[in-house]
Amino acid sequence: MKFGVVVSEGPYTHQASDTAYHFVTAALAAGHEVPRVFFYHDGVNVGTRLSIPPQDERNIQEQWTALAKEHGTDLVICIAAAQRRGLLDKNEAERQGKDADNIAEGFRISGLGQLIEMGIDADRLMTFGD
Repeated sequence: MKFGVVVSEGPYTHQASDTAYHFVTAALAAGHEVPRVFFYHDGVNVGTRLSIPPQDERNIQEQWTALAKEHGTDLVICIAAAQRRGLLDKNEAERQGKDADNIAEGFRISGLGQLIEMGIDADRLMTFGD
């Protein structure tokens, strides 16, 4: 089965990102496909490379980055939601005249078209968060 996954809550204010991560790892281990995860609303905050959780806590961004490296899962951050929250990749930072970018390795910024495409291509669309 091919799953599409949407994460719409922040990584340290809600359980949605952790639950989505565990769902995706379990689905992949069971032989299912998860070609893309779309981060929307506050879920885009998962993709910042500037968060530094305490050493005794999990680093959800690093977990997603490792998953993308291992399985080739496309981690897409909604551009509109990201801009509202100050998350920019290198190209968008240059385009907006900003002096820095902060998107973590393995993540990329794109639009809602990627969400629509994922919904069309997937057998099931799973949403974690609001």
